[in-house]
Amino acid sequence: MTAELALAVPAVVLVLLLGAGALGAASRQVALQDATADAARLLGRGEDEGAAAHAVSAAVPGASMSSSTSGDLVCVSAETDFTVGGFVRVGVRASSCALAGGL
Repeated sequence: MTAELALAVPAVVLVLLLGAGALGAASRQVALQDATADAARLLGRGEDEGAAAHAVSAAVPGASMSSSTSGDLVCVSAETDFTVGGFVRVGVRASSCALAGGL
């Protein structure tokens, strides 16, 4: 019984850590997606890129942002890294577009 428990406990702990890490990465993804939507709307309203970058970095510290214009659309992409358990690094990316000149 002790040998089985000694094998099962580390496996259960690993599964719990990876599950918690996956939830954390999903949470970071949602925050980044929301931040890119806010930044795209800011740029679409005519705000400067500094305000949009501040919106992204305030929502997700350490995220990098880039923007592009294509016709009537202003698009923002952002990315950051999320570390699970201190040893697994996951790249998180999001992008969003808004109409230029929108209110």
